[in-house]
Amino acid sequence: MSEWKDKIRGNWNQVKGKLKQEYGELTDDDLVYEEGKEEELIGRIQQKIGQSKDELKDWIDSL
Repeated sequence: MSEWKDKIRGNWNQVKGKLKQEYGELTDDDLVYEEGKEEELIGRIQQKIGQSKDELKDWIDSL
């Protein structure tokens, strides 16, 4: 399993807070996490902020 998925599962509230700080346009609806649907979550965020999925995953890994 990739590191970004582990971070989302284990520390979602922390990751969510950092995402909101970095990307103020994200809403709580954009950041709803459901177990097993990490790719959908990344897709929603990626669409909203205009970064590629790989860039977003790398950013999460760097936290």
